[in-house]
Amino acid sequence: MPNPKRKTSKTRRDKRRTHYKATAKQFVICPTTGEHHLPHRAFWHEGKLYYRGKVVMEREVLA
Repeated sequence: MPNPKRKTSKTRRDKRRTHYKATAKQFVICPTTGEHHLPHRAFWHEGKLYYRGKVVMEREVLA
């Protein structure tokens, strides 16, 4: 039966175990639009793409 060559350190073991404690996603409120969105992500609001409270681009209207 295979055995590990080296002992797994406490740090390495604990890093692996942290992923089981995932929590619900946290939302933030945009200061410009007042919309809830994920932090550090761009989001669409009324046809405009916002990032860090500023308009990054506007959606094209296909005619």
